[in-house]
Amino acid sequence: MTTQLVLPAPERTLRARLKRRPFTHHNRLAAAVFVLNVALIPIVDASSMVLANFTLAVLIRQQYVINLLFWLATSVPTHWPLRIRWTMGKVYHFGGLHVGATICATAWFPFTAPSLVLTWVIVALLIAMIVLALPALRARQHDRFERAHRFGGWSVLALFGLHAMATASTTSLWVLAVVVFSVALPWLRLRRVPVRIDRPSRHVALVWFDHGVTPFAGSSTAVSRSPWLEWHSFANVPTPGQTGFRLTISRAGDWTGALIDDLPTHVWVKGIPTAGVGNIDRLFRKVVWVATGSGIGPCLPHLLAGDTPSLLVWSTRHPRQTYGDALVDEILAVQPEATIWDTDAGGKPDLLALAYQAYEQSGAEAVICISNKKTTWQIVEELEVRGVPAFGAIWDS
Repeated sequence: MTTQLVLPAPERTLRARLKRRPFTHHNRLAAAVFVLNVALIPIVDASSMVLANFTLAVLIRQQYVINLLFWLATSVPTHWPLRIRWTMGKVYHFGGLHVGATICATAWFPFTAPSLVLTWVIVALLIAMIVLALPALRARQHDRFERAHRFGGWSVLALFGLHAMATASTTSLWVLAVVVFSVALPWLRLRRVPVRIDRPSRHVALVWFDHGVTPFAGSSTAVSRSPWLEWHSFANVPTPGQTGFRLTISRAGDWTGALIDDLPTHVWVKGIPTAGVGNIDRLFRKVVWVATGSGIGPCLPHLLAGDTPSLLVWSTRHPRQTYGDALVDEILAVQPEATIWDTDAGGKPDLLALAYQAYEQSGAEAVICISNKKTTWQIVEELEVRGVPAFGAIWDS
């Protein structure tokens, strides 16, 4: 790619403006839940609305349900119109349903049995969980958010059962049983497994698993060293033709730093491999992967599998010193035309321009960005307002 392309100006249409925050698909789904709840106020009782919203809020986060949603969305053939596939690719915004349903369930709950003290205890717990889940608070107090969400959620389930018995609601008990089973299912697969860790540098650890599970490309695994306190999800990197998989973990906080320094021999895993944003590549005939730093991890399984033709743009510090010659050579073996930008040698690149240039010159249909929040949102929004289908994580979980 030697010809420098000029990035076109953003479109000024209403459709383009709706590509920017706050009009994300995540927020649209949350708004749709609110509108539906308001529309049903005259015809549905509070208890039924609590049950419906509460069930939706929990099930939409269930790993099997998430995998089903991705399977349905990515089953659309690549010969369908691009606009349809563009919309289906936004399936990872399903968290908007969780947000909308949780807030609506909380709003309805005081009207179920307002005379019961238990009602207000549950409402207080739900409000506390919602407040801690606000993006600004969650970013600053992520560990507190995670623990409050887990233990607060379990407490709400237990209290909701008592509430159903106090109000003699048989239907609520049956629905609660389904919800409890959904929440418990990942924990039924909790296990401590051996790992082998390679540390090409003090910044990165390659964690290898081979405990009888070979996950699909584009999935993630939840990992912990203290299973009751905190969990971290990382993209699985299976190698075609081999059993097991690896995770690429970079130093990005206390937990990852401790793992890289300590090199544990075992970690805890739970649940099943769960689909992530990268899975939407199968909706397109060709995609551009844009990654910074350890964002190469979620891209790597797709590059190795080669199911969807692609071109990689990767910006990172000292790629070979940081990630090792073996990993860089592995990437170049399947992506010989990749742009690998060494930020120490070349400075910080104009990643948006590089992404657009790769998209135009490769004939791709979409761009998938795996980076930090600020960069991902910038790349996705700025490309979409220029008519380019773009996708990236939204940090809603």
